[in-house]
Amino acid sequence: MKLSTRIAAASLAALAVAGGITTTATAQAAAQDAPVVQTNVLSADAALKIADAVQKEAVKQKQRVTVAIVDRSGATRLILKGDGAGPQTEESARRKAFTAVSFGQPTSALSKNQALAAIPGTLLLAGGIPVASGGAPIAGIGVGGAPSGDIDEALAQAGLKAIQGQLR
Repeated sequence: MKLSTRIAAASLAALAVAGGITTTATAQAAAQDAPVVQTNVLSADAALKIADAVQKEAVKQKQRVTVAIVDRSGATRLILKGDGAGPQTEESARRKAFTAVSFGQPTSALSKNQALAAIPGTLLLAGGIPVASGGAPIAGIGVGGAPSGDIDEALAQAGLKAIQGQLR
């Protein structure tokens, strides 16, 4: 390749990068160096739809439960205590949601790893599921109060199903 052709090619490559046309590697490197990152967040409307679907399904199954939804950082976004749900159900649901979003897995799948129980705020009982967008957890749904964790988890799944088609 002639020197003038190499200089022209290098100049075009520099212009492409400066103009915003980047390769995947360049884009990834830039994202790692960015001082601000953007993350997906479950909307308040979506949280309400989830909670409503959980409670409707609980009524159908004659269960008295509480549903909790937390964001990616584990902060509580919503707690809805169903009629007749016991006082312990709020904390149970919140901790299940926290555990599911923290590890990106249903709490039923984590229950065998008792070492995780040492982490503050976790609860290794079935009934918590993560909400994912773009392959990453963005929220957790926790349900507490049914006589078994399997029922709690099925209710949480009913909540997720209410918005599943809207997640990217």
